[in-house]
Amino acid sequence: METIHKIGRRKTAVARVYLSEGKGNITVNKRELEKYFTTATLQYKVKQPLALTDNEKSYDISVNVFGGGITGQAEAVRLALSRAMCEINEENRQILKPEGLLTRDPRMVERKKFGQKKARKKFQFSKR
Repeated sequence: METIHKIGRRKTAVARVYLSEGKGNITVNKRELEKYFTTATLQYKVKQPLALTDNEKSYDISVNVFGGGITGQAEAVRLALSRAMCEINEENRQILKPEGLLTRDPRMVERKKFGQKKARKKFQFSKR
């Protein structure tokens, strides 16, 4: 099996995932998964597609992720892994699709407008 390469995005985070046969090692930016994503919630998010498709110990995964915050990065990795699982076996699509793991979340930060304090917030109004 050759290496499978997939991309996942969330907000401004971009994750590139490289999947190959192995023992289940996950490295993120040349660090272990537990060292990069320290909280259990983020680790669960990353491993979710693997757990649902029963492939936790089947593949070695190398991830390059940049941009955004730590949560956005974890969700970008999750999307990329879900896409990779679908390429390995088309039957995985029926498992991952109802969980919403194949959907690219389109929500982005709204831009700040001129004459305003933030995107929606206005400067304080003074009557006199």
